Amino acid sequence: MAGPTTAERQKKKSGPPRPPRVRRPALRRLPRSRTLIVILVLLVLLGAGGVWVLYGSQLLRLEHVKASGTEVLTPREVREAADAPVGAPLISVDTEAVEDRLRSKLPRIDSVDVVRSWPHGIGLKVTERKPVLLIEKGGKFVEVDAKGVRFATVDQAPKAVPRLELAPDRESGAASLRRFGTDRLLREAVRVAGDLPPTVAGATRTVKVRSFDAISLELSGGRTVAWGSGEKGRTKAGTLIALMKAAPKASHFDVSVPTAPASSGS
Repeated sequence: MAGPTTAERQKKKSGPPRPPRVRRPALRRLPRSRTLIVILVLLVLLGAGGVWVLYGSQLLRLEHVKASGTEVLTPREVREAADAPVGAPLISVDTEAVEDRLRSKLPRIDSVDVVRSWPHGIGLKVTERKPVLLIEKGGKFVEVDAKGVRFATVDQAPKAVPRLELAPDRESGAASLRRFGTDRLLREAVRVAGDLPPTVAGATRTVKVRSFDAISLELSGGRTVAWGSGEKGRTKAGTLIALMKAAPKASHFDVSVPTAPASSGS
């Protein structure tokens, strides 16, 4: 019996016939330049819409101003001094200008943080200056903070704030005034007041400055403290506390040389 012919062998190797390929119609694509133009137009429209919402619409307008952190000042005083443009677009409010107005009109303010509160508010977070010394002048009292800033004049002396007494003696005190000036002596007194421990600060009635190196304290109960200069204030404060505990009935304490403190009287 004869074997398969050459044509039959080739047909067997090639397998069954493949179905004809069906060509799909090619998708129509926009030119690249036209796609970029469409994207740019969309971005411009979105940007214009955002600008209109922020500046032109009534959706994000300033409607209320809130002040916080006040102690002596009232929130109303702070709001009026801020003079924020109610009704203006919230995004257009110049927060730095508001801060400058508050510091200029209300020197009692030490720092202020102006914060936008979306969608309709402004928050004024205020920190007031605290007096550490009082200067009596014409029956009123000038408040001085820990930075030496004279920030307010009040009719009544705040409680637990010592008064400053500049009482230079004839020799060293006069020399100190000529050399350092009143403002420098005031800063030294402020420095001493800022270094006092809370228990001593609350009992201090007067900080007396006779010269740059001769500052003393008058406490309640007729007690006095020779402090010396404003240097080594923290060390002197700790020494004074220990000295008061060791001699609770003493009426005079000397910490001008903190390594050799002394007390006397009873």
